Amino acid sequence: MAGFRPLSTGLRALRPGAFGADPRGERMARIRRSPHFKDGVFQNPGGPARTRPSGSTLDFAKVFFDKETRPRRSPKGTVPVHSTTLADIARPPSTGLRLTWMGHSSVLAEVDGRRVLFDPVWGERCSPFPFAGPRRLHPAPLPLAALGPVDVVVISHDHYDHLDMPTIKALAGTDTLFAVPLGVGAHLEHWGVSADRLRELDWHETTKIGGLALTATPARHFCGRGLRNTQHTLWASWVVAGEEHRIYHSGDTGYFDGFKEIGAEHGPFDATMIQIGAYSDFWPDIHMTPEEGMRAHLDLQGGPEHGPMLPIHWATFNLATHPWADPGEGTAAAARAVGARIALPRPGEPFEPTAKTVPSEPWWRAVALAPAGGFPAGEAPADATIKTVADPAAMAQTDTEGDSRGGSAKGTEDPETLPAG
Repeated sequence: MAGFRPLSTGLRALRPGAFGADPRGERMARIRRSPHFKDGVFQNPGGPARTRPSGSTLDFAKVFFDKETRPRRSPKGTVPVHSTTLADIARPPSTGLRLTWMGHSSVLAEVDGRRVLFDPVWGERCSPFPFAGPRRLHPAPLPLAALGPVDVVVISHDHYDHLDMPTIKALAGTDTLFAVPLGVGAHLEHWGVSADRLRELDWHETTKIGGLALTATPARHFCGRGLRNTQHTLWASWVVAGEEHRIYHSGDTGYFDGFKEIGAEHGPFDATMIQIGAYSDFWPDIHMTPEEGMRAHLDLQGGPEHGPMLPIHWATFNLATHPWADPGEGTAAAARAVGARIALPRPGEPFEPTAKTVPSEPWWRAVALAPAGGFPAGEAPADATIKTVADPAAMAQTDTEGDSRGGSAKGTEDPETLPAG
């Protein structure tokens, strides 16, 4: 892959603001010093990963435009969003740890008296353009301004479904700090976040904020927001550890052996937040299937007896060709197969991972097109009982097809589907 080539001044002036900014100066010098930066690009653990759809364009087009499977890629009705999120999070968590999945990979984590916001995306589309690209299938559970003070915003990588310019610009006007992988700070500064509020980390580096230790850990993915993919911003998973609790957020990643190493060094966790959506045989190296996500969870936890897994990176945007409900169904099936505990909240539904119970209803079935033969009957998707934890320790590409068909009610349109970032 080619190394860094800065755009000319004229071309740079034509870039959409959402493209962000390329790292320069001391930031770029620090990137070049990283042990994970080689031959002009960041390297993935476990060797090179395919970052573009494999197979022919014709093969992908056949799957993408298939008339039988296409309707199942979106919900048939309105996606249920938890209606009392604001009132619920106004009360402190009784156990000291609470997670609120806001949709896709956005999670508000309240950890030992501090508030951490992972990958906040409140925008209508994950795209550099307001008129094109994958559109939300459900509204954000509450307005960003209603969320209240946040101690730190954590970004996993710079793809549009994880790093949303309108959301960052809104947060730039607050006092929150930002923990980001190497190079991502260039985007945030370009959008108005002051350098003194950035904590920019390489893998295995830790920063402390308000009694929390935040560690950037490896992931198997890629980066890029513009027309070129220069691999000059790092991608990461994250460990957040407080005095009593510790949690893990996977960001986007393919499965790799490094989960065992992360778990051995930082786990077990009171909860893991694991990417299980937007997977495809066309890009198997950079996103996990539900079965791989469960395997990663068990690697991180050292077994099924520790904290539950929260499946993320699904239900909010249509970013692959699998049926909309499959990530939820697949995660529930994978949990049953190994006896692991999972939490299945509706978007905006807070839960406390170390409490006796967590949400366990397969809520998506009410608004999803059922597969042939229907959904499994009489099977609880996961054991809702939670035992006490022994050791509490995207895309630059866009697709305007959905807009050319004309819009419909949110949650009922056939949305754009893109190779996931």
